[in-house]
Amino acid sequence: MTGTLRDPVPSSARANPLRDPADRRLPRIAGPSGLVIFGVTGDLSRKKLMPAVYDLANRGLLPPGFSLVGFARREWQHEDFAQEVHDAVKEHARTPFREEVWQQLIQGMRFVQGTFDDDAAFEELRTTLNELDEAQGTGGNFAFYLSVPPKFFPKVVQQLKKHGLADQSEDSWRRAVIEKPFGHDLASAQELNAIVHEVFGPDQVFRIDHYLGKETVQNILALRFANTLFEPVWNRSYVDHVQITMAEDIGIGGRAGYYDGIGAARDVIQNHLLQLLALTAMEEPAAFDADALAAEKTKVLGAVRLPKDLGEDTVLAQYTGGWQGGEKVIGYLQEEGIDPKSKTDTYAAVKLEIDNRRWAGVPFYLRTGKRLGRRVTEIAVVFQRAPHSPFDSTATAELGQNALVIRVQPDEGVTLRFGSKVPGTSMEVRDVSMDFAYGESFTESSPEAYERLILDVLLGDANLFPRTSEVELSWKILDPIEEHWEKNGKPAQYPAGTWGPAEADEMLERDGRSWRRP
Repeated sequence: MTGTLRDPVPSSARANPLRDPADRRLPRIAGPSGLVIFGVTGDLSRKKLMPAVYDLANRGLLPPGFSLVGFARREWQHEDFAQEVHDAVKEHARTPFREEVWQQLIQGMRFVQGTFDDDAAFEELRTTLNELDEAQGTGGNFAFYLSVPPKFFPKVVQQLKKHGLADQSEDSWRRAVIEKPFGHDLASAQELNAIVHEVFGPDQVFRIDHYLGKETVQNILALRFANTLFEPVWNRSYVDHVQITMAEDIGIGGRAGYYDGIGAARDVIQNHLLQLLALTAMEEPAAFDADALAAEKTKVLGAVRLPKDLGEDTVLAQYTGGWQGGEKVIGYLQEEGIDPKSKTDTYAAVKLEIDNRRWAGVPFYLRTGKRLGRRVTEIAVVFQRAPHSPFDSTATAELGQNALVIRVQPDEGVTLRFGSKVPGTSMEVRDVSMDFAYGESFTESSPEAYERLILDVLLGDANLFPRTSEVELSWKILDPIEEHWEKNGKPAQYPAGTWGPAEADEMLERDGRSWRRP
């Protein structure tokens, strides 16, 4: 048998020694394009965005002429910006520093000084992009990353429209990348969406929820729909309840100006946790594409039902002074920049149900908080007890409920908890765990979330980006809870280093359940 087999790996990938041809986690390579970062001097840009761009280049996933443009108020020259990127990459990049990759990247780096109301700066930006089209071959394809506070979103997108920077032709594209929060309630989210969509069409807007770029979050879909083992029991007939937790062991740090008045529920539940709920509860999509995924997530979020008694089935709280990691720490109200009378929640827990055939009667418990016992994000699907047991109650006294736990961070993986006989002559059944860890099962390290998401933006792949409908439905869920807390809620308290307030434990105890202690 004779013939020629085509090499499926592009030449740019073959030329990169860091890129394994068998590595299929990030196999797609962006075409001619550039990235413009507004707010390029901020922490997000320095710690995440610029290192992610370098890591993509280092893995052979960016075109040779890729361009990176920074926009900020600093009085920098192009060389100063390049040095800033260099320092950020050396400190935070995931892959080793290689001089040849850096020298290729630096050719397309530019900096534009100005403020968001500076027409001259936006004209300079337009000139800069035109020059990059000629020098680097970016083909008029640029993504504008708004790494700025939400209050500046409208001004920036309006300036992009005013100066023709949002215009795309049949042969080129322009895209806007927006960081959360997407508003602070439904009304503000709708207003923001309206402003953005006056300038950019729905397929040009990419709303970043970095949790959706994590490998383990994407693995929820693989776990559910690529295996016959789990889907038959993924419903009300077998599942007792679901717990979704995002716990942090840090306080607010230097974010008082942003955090006070926002709180844990708006900062985490409205986006991260409701997205995790949607992925956990959604029906199988017709295809793994943006439209099909968004359609199923929207159905689930539209079916979410709030508890009848918001006073009993939701909890907000603030951390007080305590011990964390062997150190004594202050409470939220003592943090610098926080109003001593603030009612902002640093902990929030809610009970939700989903009104559809699959999940009717199954509670979903969502919680998030700062200064908790440890840093962890997980989804725990807790199954019902066996309807009949032939064993004596003494034999199963130490047996809990079966559970499938998807660990999103920090030790990414999946744990299955089930009962097993204890070795010995007597019959004793006890919980054991079967554990899958990414770090042990795969030799490749997982790409950072921003690595995956930036590449998807450049490729125009919107699978992992929430749509307008998802954002607005999430606010419809949270707004009544926030309104109830505003009228009736005095935050409960919990000592730093614990797992939250007693009121949250009581919320589950009334249902005959208890929170997991990860």
